Amino acid sequence: MDTRLNLFASPVVAKALGHYGAAAPVLIGESTLSTVTQNLVMIRASQINGDGYATDVHTKNAARAGESATRINLVAVWRESTVFTDAERAALELTEQGTRIADGGGVTDAAWGNAAEHYDEDQLAALVAFIALINATNRFAVINRQRGGNYQPTQSA
Repeated sequence: MDTRLNLFASPVVAKALGHYGAAAPVLIGESTLSTVTQNLVMIRASQINGDGYATDVHTKNAARAGESATRINLVAVWRESTVFTDAERAALELTEQGTRIADGGGVTDAAWGNAAEHYDEDQLAALVAFIALINATNRFAVINRQRGGNYQPTQSA
């Protein structure tokens, strides 16, 4: 299965992807949402969406940032594991419901309320933005058949 397009060869798409790429550093640099939680959100949404490229990128970046192999490997089965905090579980639940909007009718009040117990308003806003951003970028990769496995994190990742 080959990649369908060189998305960066299209000036319009390259510009759009540049804007997506510019949003992430703002969220990462200005949010008080922990890097650990940011990584968990990006990994889980990418897994759900079947985005091998983003799953590869975000798991390797999380490992480079110090995340344990055990926790990275258990993100997909977070409900059945003991390695995540209550706050991380709330973020993962919000991520799953926000990613699977069509499956369940949106984010439940219970999931939102649980997240609100662990995160302040700015952090909740950042969570919503991360969930929306990773879902949008996952769609670029999945539609285009971007495959995972070859990503190498850099010093800045």
